[in-house]
Amino acid sequence: MRVEHREPELDGAVEVRTPGVVAAGALLAIAVVLTALNLRPAITGVGPMLAEMRGDLGTSVVWAGVLTTLPTLCFAGAGLAAPLLARRAGVGAAIAIALCALAAGLVLRVLDGPAVVLGGTLVATAGIALINVLIPVVIKDSFPARIGLLTGVYTAALQGGGALGSAVTPRLGDALGGWRPALGGWAALAVVALLAWILAARGTGRAPRPADGAEDGRSLLRNRLAWIVTGFFGLQAFYAYAAMGWFPQVLMDAGVRRDDAGLLFGLVSLIAVPISLVVAPMAARQRGQSPWIVGLSVFGVAGTIGLMLAPSWSPLLWSILVGLGMSTFSLALTVIALRARTGADTARLSGMAQGFGYLFAALGPFLFGLLHDLAGGWTVPLAMLLGLLGVQMTFGALAGRHRFV
Repeated sequence: MRVEHREPELDGAVEVRTPGVVAAGALLAIAVVLTALNLRPAITGVGPMLAEMRGDLGTSVVWAGVLTTLPTLCFAGAGLAAPLLARRAGVGAAIAIALCALAAGLVLRVLDGPAVVLGGTLVATAGIALINVLIPVVIKDSFPARIGLLTGVYTAALQGGGALGSAVTPRLGDALGGWRPALGGWAALAVVALLAWILAARGTGRAPRPADGAEDGRSLLRNRLAWIVTGFFGLQAFYAYAAMGWFPQVLMDAGVRRDDAGLLFGLVSLIAVPISLVVAPMAARQRGQSPWIVGLSVFGVAGTIGLMLAPSWSPLLWSILVGLGMSTFSLALTVIALRARTGADTARLSGMAQGFGYLFAALGPFLFGLLHDLAGGWTVPLAMLLGLLGVQMTFGALAGRHRFV
């Protein structure tokens, strides 16, 4: 999908805008935001309802572990398949298909027992994974001079949707009578995004199509820069998923009450919203993004050291620092769009970075918990994350340089 307008780019492209083009671009931007709001509630809404789900379904801890691990594995598998779907159906049509899968999966998983819950979750998160990969392509093709701004808005909406999922789902359960309508109700938001996407496709005046040059079959698997970008994305995702899985427990073991630990980690997620809106556009306007990536990573280092050495001294400060460090996610998405010259290469790079990156990230919570059990404390797993952040800064500095795959 592409809105034909041109605005000033780093290479000096001429700005050509008409009222119809501006309206089409605004409609597409709204569709991107509504789509982004759908990409986390299906995942973050499960945590607060998990105990109720297990009690109702009579499931084991192993089942719960599979349910919470499925999204990351789907992000990896479906992410690698997204460029192929985009080549065959077109980017816009592929996103519409993914939204349909998301809505269908959300409804399916609340209709029956444990196996159906897992199957519905698989379908829903596969749709999310496809969208994760393809939205950067839409931003690259349709807003070439506003990559940082639109990526920031998209990331902020994504993070905000995640916060809504964890905060609103329990209240929906109380109001609607249980976990099934609470989780299934998020399908309505997916339908709204689908309708907006269809209207945006009509507003462009053309049918969705594959990205330019998608038919050439070029592979990035032997491209050094593509692997550097993939490494950066995977490292920041590994840290984020380990943090999301275990940092509340780290805080609770340091004496923070359970409810307060939940609020502090909610703050970690919300910090990314203003950072995405401000930092990503500023970084994208620069020739290179390396200083921004390293700078935000340093905050993560400071927060992790604080949790390791003095977790009870200032949990609020450590949470803020960790949240700033995790905000490199918006820059990881920005770098994917900026390191490719065409929409086709953006699709390939996005699929590669997110496919392999999320596969690596799935190890994060597992290794963190394993090291805790082996060492009998949190110092060793937190030290592992510190070492990983050092590697992340190296890969991020290389990925942020002004080059193209």
